[in-house]
Amino acid sequence: MKLHSNTVYGVVNALDEIFFNNKYADKVIEKTLKSNPKWGARDRGFIAESVYEMVRWWRLINEVSPSDDIFHLFATYWLMQGNTLPPWREFEGVDDSRIKYNYDTIRERAILQSIPDWMDEMGENLLGDKWDEELDTLNQQAQVVIRANSLKTTKEDLMNRLGEDGVETYAPKGYRDALVLAKRQNIFRHPAFKEGLFEVQDASSQLVASALEVEPGMRVIDACAGAGGKSLHLAALMENKGRILSMDIEEWKLKNTKLRARRAGVSIIEPRVIESNKTIKRLAESADRLLLDVPCSGLGVLKRNPDTKWKLTPESISKVQEVQQEIIQDYSSMLKPGGMMVYATCSILPTENQLQVEKFLNSEKGKGFELISDEKVLAHESGFDGFYIARLKKK
Repeated sequence: MKLHSNTVYGVVNALDEIFFNNKYADKVIEKTLKSNPKWGARDRGFIAESVYEMVRWWRLINEVSPSDDIFHLFATYWLMQGNTLPPWREFEGVDDSRIKYNYDTIRERAILQSIPDWMDEMGENLLGDKWDEELDTLNQQAQVVIRANSLKTTKEDLMNRLGEDGVETYAPKGYRDALVLAKRQNIFRHPAFKEGLFEVQDASSQLVASALEVEPGMRVIDACAGAGGKSLHLAALMENKGRILSMDIEEWKLKNTKLRARRAGVSIIEPRVIESNKTIKRLAESADRLLLDVPCSGLGVLKRNPDTKWKLTPESISKVQEVQQEIIQDYSSMLKPGGMMVYATCSILPTENQLQVEKFLNSEKGKGFELISDEKVLAHESGFDGFYIARLKKK
């Protein structure tokens, strides 16, 4: 593939924003692609893929590169992909044979898998023999998975509709509404998305709403709803009958929920900001089902958010564990006796998952609950994101 200076500069500028201005990769890429409307689909794909892959392998690239000059880093990445470099001034001093030698002399797993040393140690301590395979899988590019909106279509009809337009998909076993795209592409541009026939949602994430075992007519609270993706799934499972409170402490996260609900044909979702503990107390024992998709490290979704590993610290993970326990302790009061609660994370760490549930059950507030089941979804075993889903019943 021939390199073009304007797209290479787009990649370099994006990396500068991510690593030296501490911006989130997805937001930076979105802004970068909007900056030049003349870029075609191929150019946009090159920029997005190059940025994500360089973010994913950032430590390894830095170890192998002749310098920390950002153009040298790009050139190193490009050569590591088996490509050749054009004779640009920016690439002077980058030698293919030297890069190969540097790579061949690396022995440390943390460098080869491009993660911080502390993360490698933590993963090995908590996951043991499974860490190697899990880490290898989390460094692979994520598949694009969509959820058929059962309020408007079926999985089979959606597959046929997309197939007619050349978008090939397959249905993975064990997932009621999931379809996986055979080839990565911008599926948001398809008319079926604008018609509300599907949402983009990883297959593991789709297991969360299903675990709540909702029924039409129920009162459900999604207490860490964010942009409302799981609330939309719950509404579809409830056949748009009943009531769903989509709650979050951040109002801006809820802003898209109404737009997404309208597109999906959902009318039972009510976004509500958690302003203080009073908001929670007013809803005491009011929910038939309660979803706590709590904030977490995000280590289960490194495939799609590779910059997460460069933003996390041991201290930030400890802090998020405190928040998780506070949420399950305080928010569990909103569930009716006899009701079902799901505690979920997109983390693979037991310290954020089953150990948090055990701590809750051994606490004063947790005595009124019992663990029905829990599911530890590892990326290398499922092929999708890493997740944890625990089902608890209030006595």
